[in-house]
This record gives sequence, C-alpha cells and structure tokens, in this order.
Amino acid sequence: MARVSLDLLQQFVQVARLGNLSRAAEQANLTVSALSHQVKQLEQRLERKLFERGPRGVHLTAEGRRLLESVGPHFEGIDRALVGFRCRRDDVLTLSAIPGMMSSWLVPRLARLVAAHPELQLNLQSSVELVNFERDPVDAAVRYGRGSWPGLITERLFGEWIAPVAAPSLMERMGELDPNDLSQWPLLGDPGDRWRDWFADGDAELPRRYVAHFDNTDALQRGAMEGMGVALGRMVLARPLIEAGQLKVLGDRYQQIPEAYFLVYPEHAKDHAGLRTFREWLLCEAGKYSEAMSYATASSS
Repeated sequence: MARVSLDLLQQFVQVARLGNLSRAAEQANLTVSALSHQVKQLEQRLERKLFERGPRGVHLTAEGRRLLESVGPHFEGIDRALVGFRCRRDDVLTLSAIPGMMSSWLVPRLARLVAAHPELQLNLQSSVELVNFERDPVDAAVRYGRGSWPGLITERLFGEWIAPVAAPSLMERMGELDPNDLSQWPLLGDPGDRWRDWFADGDAELPRRYVAHFDNTDALQRGAMEGMGVALGRMVLARPLIEAGQLKVLGDRYQQIPEAYFLVYPEHAKDHAGLRTFREWLLCEAGKYSEAMSYATASSS
C-alpha cells in the first residue's frame, strides 16, 4: 500500500463529519472537484471504497466508518491542542446563529453595531447545527434552548413568546368569528406541538385536527402568511412579518415558553476584544427587546 499523507486523511475526516462534499470543500478552501479528487486518491491508495455517493451527499461505507473510528480521534485531539494557539485578530469576530433568529432579529439591528464600531469586522455563519468550539473557527454563537451547554460560558439574552398569528386575508375570510376562541378557526400544527400547552393553559380542549401540520418553523410561518390557517408564531421570528402587515396576532393572549436565546462562547474567547464589544452591544439590545416584549404582552393581557 502506498504511503498516505496526513492531508488526505484530514480531508477524509472533514467529509466524513459533514457528509457533504460542498460544505467540506468550503471549509477547506478547495473546489468540490479538487476535494472529490483527493477523496478518490485516498480510496485508490488504500484500495478501499470509503464513501457511497448519493443525491443528498456522501455516506461512509463499512470500511470508511472503520477508518474514521481509527483516525478521527487523533485529528480531534490535534484540534483541541491547537485551540489556544490559533491566530485570532481582535477586530474580527466570527459568530454563528440559527437562521431564523439571525435574519429576523439580529441582522435588522446590526447596522447600529457597525455604525458604533466601524473597526469591527463580522463573519456571520447561519446554521442550525451546534458549533464545536474546539474544532470550528468560531468565537461565539447565539443558541436557542434551555441554556444547558456544559463547558461553555452561557448568557441569557431573552425569552420567547408565542401567540396565534394569521394572515389578514384569513381573518377577513373568517368574518366575525371571535379571535380569542380558536375552536372554529383552521389551525396549523407546529413543530413543537405548542398547541397542546396553549389550549391546556386556556382550559380549552385540543382541536380534533389541523388543516396541515409542519415540521419546520419557516414553512409553518409561510403557510400562515398564505392564509392556510392560524399558526402559533414565535414572536422573535414572527415580529418582522407582523410589523410588515403580513401577519396579525389573533386575540389578546401571549404565552412565554421555556426556551430562550443565549450567547455562548468558550472560556478561551472571553478576552477577545471583538467579542467583548459585541457582547456589550448584544446584551443592551437584548435588554431593550425583552423590556418591549414584556410591556407588549402585559398590556395585551
């Protein structure tokens, strides 16, 4: 067997972790064609087929899994050892955030940060996947959940509220129906089955059926905007659509849910000057938003 370079093994591990040649090529600063050639070169040198290629990405073969189990931990150990030695500029901040929160809440506010701190360069990554700070070149992340991420500094930004939302066209079509009594309205099932808690808190019976059920929040909001039915909207995501008149809140009741938004970062990043600047600005913006939402939900109840 011909000698195998560490570069080929490293590219193999990256593709195996991501299961996607395009994303692995982007992280490696290579073209997809070049990375695919390296994978084939490794397979030829090992005389083993490591990946099955399909329309939705690549999947490890049994031989590929065996190789990953053997070499993967070693590369992870190298990544962990190099974390403290990476060259990090204090005027560059790489931030990861979930797509919905980034587009609906964070990006509309970033102009104020850029105006106040023109020296700060932002690298924004939109992803639903959790960042591995020991491996990924990311300084901090905005996460959604209940705040349990061991080994990271976790700072709560604000909570999340939900309320029934519908398109103006649906409200017009339903006429004089009471917006606080949803028993006669067409309802859209949501990914987290929040309707169950919503009706339980209101001492009302859960509806027998939904006109449609979605497993994706973006698709759920889109269905509501098109007038399909009433959705339980998460206010952080739905607020821009409400302000634009594309959705309206039905009734006068809001419900706060256990999940919230958090800024998280590893211990070694806390002295990063760019992160300190961003953190101070973010906590200020989060405080303003939380106060405004608390007032809105209290005044409507």
